[in-house]
Amino acid sequence: MANSINLLFLSLALCFLLPSTSLAQFSFGQQGFGQPLLSQRRLGYGSQCQLERLAALEPTRRVPSEAGFTEYFDQLNEQLQCAGVVAYRRTIQPRGLVLPYYSNAPKLVYIVQGRGISGTVIPGCPESFQSLRQGFEQQWEEESESQSQRFRDEHQKVQLFREGDVLAYPAGVANWVYNNGEVPIIAIAVADTSSNANQLDRQHRQFLLAGRERQSQEQIAQVEERFQQQKGNNLLSGFELELLAEALGVDKEVVRKIQNLNDNRGDIVRVEKGLQMLEPQRRAEQEAQEQEREEREETQERRGSSCERNGLEETYCTLKNRQNIANPTLADYYNPRAGRLTSLNVQKLPILRFIQLSAERGVLRRNAIQPPHWNINAHSIMYVVRGSGRLQVVGHRGRTVFDGELRQGQLLVIPQQHIVIKKAQSEQFEWISFKTNENAFVSHIVGKTSVLRGIPVEVLMNSYRVSREEARRLKFNRGNEIAIFSPRQEKEDRATA
Repeated sequence: MANSINLLFLSLALCFLLPSTSLAQFSFGQQGFGQPLLSQRRLGYGSQCQLERLAALEPTRRVPSEAGFTEYFDQLNEQLQCAGVVAYRRTIQPRGLVLPYYSNAPKLVYIVQGRGISGTVIPGCPESFQSLRQGFEQQWEEESESQSQRFRDEHQKVQLFREGDVLAYPAGVANWVYNNGEVPIIAIAVADTSSNANQLDRQHRQFLLAGRERQSQEQIAQVEERFQQQKGNNLLSGFELELLAEALGVDKEVVRKIQNLNDNRGDIVRVEKGLQMLEPQRRAEQEAQEQEREEREETQERRGSSCERNGLEETYCTLKNRQNIANPTLADYYNPRAGRLTSLNVQKLPILRFIQLSAERGVLRRNAIQPPHWNINAHSIMYVVRGSGRLQVVGHRGRTVFDGELRQGQLLVIPQQHIVIKKAQSEQFEWISFKTNENAFVSHIVGKTSVLRGIPVEVLMNSYRVSREEARRLKFNRGNEIAIFSPRQEKEDRATA
């Protein structure tokens, strides 16, 4: 008896000491038992989500550069403040290079159009990739007295990306992008400024390592007035010339070029002859990844399972940060007469555990419907990639907060727990939704595995004051359809055929 009482008190003590492991904070189901259901980083921001009305958003500020431009959605908009994110759209012309930079918030980037090369430089990761063309090597051999003087560039991994890819970037990690295609790259990005990785404030900040953000005088004045920012010079321009030259081990003339305050190309510059040396070879990259994995497994075996390695090397260095979600064969839900839905969460892309965001791509055919549903544990930032659709969003106490059309290039924030219904108006309605949880969950009102399907008929009869037959129809009329429904008229035509 005494032992039982002691065990009871021990259990209660553990409950108080470990509140983060309570059942209320864990998810369940096929998507992964034991994953955190609620994100601790967002507690305390609820007062900013008292939204009476939602509105379709478009970019309000355009920052031009030599080889492209960036369009920013107003980060002070109450919808984006509610979700704790900022959003911007970037266009990169062919041979355009987004100069190296990092930001104070983790982000997801969806490639709407085009293809290119992306590089991410993570502290502690080895420069194990080499860029060298045979002709370039021969030139150095001719100019050098010995092969030991031959130049061989070493750098961290670069990777190809294409339309439909989602790229994940941790906060504070330097990255760059280059357009090696023939059409402009168009990308939509959402950065999570309310993440616990951002310990500054909820303003999105980009720290340029090269170049200078180019703006009109009117835009500079507006930015300074609202955000007290500088004029977008790169970080190295703030150091004293002699001190930086000594630190970099170069002469002062090189530092003057690095700090060039008269560089008006912006943060997207044109590379006249292209970055052909940086073309990653798919086969070589795959072989390098296989070799890295084998070496890592051998090292772990030698050191034993209890030995911990450098956190960055064990996580960021070996995890991929890209996944395509436009490929129809990867769809989670597919209806040949209605469309498809493809989700990207931490189970499919493990690096999202550090980004704390996820994504969903939807495609609806004309008049097809995504039935009423809500996000259990996340806000949703929806951006229309192509076409148009009608949306209705209903919030607390049945208040309709949005009822209108959403068109290509527009953005809408759908707050957590708000119910939304979507219907395609164009031939094809496509969107990408960024969600503020790495393992976002959705609950559907109707269809297979839905709320109505899981409630007994007797409960439905008494809840809605309907007959038994009406309750059965309400519960089973959509049959085995789930997440996306074909047009009603088409369904009726098939039934009478």
